Formats: sequence, C-alpha cells, structure tokens
Amino acid sequence: MYQGVIMSGFGGQGIISAGVLLAYSGMVDGKHVTFFPAYGAEMRGGTANCSVVVSSEEVASPVVSSPDTLIVMNEPSLLKFEPALKPNGLLLINSSLVSSKPKRTDIKVVTIDANKIAEEIGTVKCANMVMLGSLINHTQAVSLGSMIKTLTKVFPRAKKEMLQINENALNKGTTF
Repeated sequence: MYQGVIMSGFGGQGIISAGVLLAYSGMVDGKHVTFFPAYGAEMRGGTANCSVVVSSEEVASPVVSSPDTLIVMNEPSLLKFEPALKPNGLLLINSSLVSSKPKRTDIKVVTIDANKIAEEIGTVKCANMVMLGSLINHTQAVSLGSMIKTLTKVFPRAKKEMLQINENALNKGTTF
C-alpha cells in the first residue's frame, strides 16, 4: 500500500498540523511515513502545503510530485495542484472556499462543505479534520482509531473540548 497525499490551503487552516496528524497516525498504524511541509513567506494567510506519504514499504523520498490524493482547502490550491494529481487520483475539495470546478475528468472528485460542517460542529478551525476524515473514508491510508488516538500527541496543549470537537469533525468527515 502506498498513499502519497498533498494538502494545500492558506496559512491558518491547519494544513501543516493535519499533515503531522496524518503522518503520526500512519506511524501508530505501523506504516512507513514521510512528512514534508512548505510555507509561503507570509505564514498566516499565506500559502501552505505539505506532502505526506503513508506506505507499507519503506519510502524513498518525502517529495510527492504526483499525489494519489489531493486535499485543497482554497481556490489557489486547486489551480496549483490539480494538474499534478495522478490519473484516477482522489481530489477532496473544500467547497466552502473553492467555487471552481476541476478541469480534469480522469480523477475522482469529492466536494465537502468543510467550513460549514466545521462551524456546525463547533468551530471553523476543525475544517481540516473534516477533510482528513474524508481522506480516511476513501483511502483507508490510516485508521480512524489511530488518528483519534494521536490527537493528544499532536495537540498536547489542546483543551479537552477542542480535542472532542476535532474527534467529532474526523467522524463527520468519514461520511463524505
């Protein structure tokens, strides 16, 4: 099993922390993982993306140039990364902030109103968790149990209420 994932959005959407959570969850599941973040110069509000590989075999490179799965949280991310997605790849789109339709027809597209769902759960800050839940649903790259278990490791200073909101968002995401 090999799952190369690129997550992209703007700073403040939790792209990097979602990547860390995915990688850490893969480790808990006993898989080989890599994590490679990239930030825009502006940080909060600038661009942010990361590459994560979760594999049953050793991983040769942390760079994911042609992802199996692409998570886009904003419009510029769709424009930048859609061309790199593998044929028959999975494109998860946060339709709350992305109004464009993908140009490609050789990929599987799932649109999720992640910001709206996150607000209903308790805070827009967990939109990234909704998207990760959907990633789990479609790829089974990691288990939901490992991701929930690692929330406290990745977010050690988070209040119990926020950890519960993140868990709820992950669970809700698995329905998309």
